[in-house]
Amino acid sequence: MHRRIIRGGDEAVEVIEGSARFGLWYVHVRWSGTTVYQVRFSRTPVSGPVPVPITQYLSGRIVDLSTLTCGSPPAGEHYARIYGEVQRIPYGETATYGEVAGWSGTTARVVGQALSRNILPLIIPCHRVVARDGTGGFTPDPAIKVDLLAMEERGKRQSRRRTED
Repeated sequence: MHRRIIRGGDEAVEVIEGSARFGLWYVHVRWSGTTVYQVRFSRTPVSGPVPVPITQYLSGRIVDLSTLTCGSPPAGEHYARIYGEVQRIPYGETATYGEVAGWSGTTARVVGQALSRNILPLIIPCHRVVARDGTGGFTPDPAIKVDLLAMEERGKRQSRRRTED
């Protein structure tokens, strides 16, 4: 497990880094308490824990990740507005780049640029933003986006079946 001290002003925060498995990938998370500083996908693991809600989410459970706060503020007001709109997209739902652009008062191209710089995927669920005619991009591999959307769709179906029974 990796631990690091981040100093900001008079405060020092111990940040933990760990990873959880998602398919062929590992999801690396830098975090402290309920604050997440970075999420990234990698082919290699990092020994250490990740926040329980992220572990539950990656195992296919419907989890509200809005209980985790963003420790890395977006660069600029435009991006903050875009990220806020993306966080409102419900689990298992998608919106197009154009729809997010309309909600946030910008263009689809700017939305794409903002999401390509998102250092908190899952917390700011950029995988839920899709192209008008397909899935769209995702770093480091668009297949991750497809897998995340498929996992959420399965979770929604299972949840509907349980409520119908």
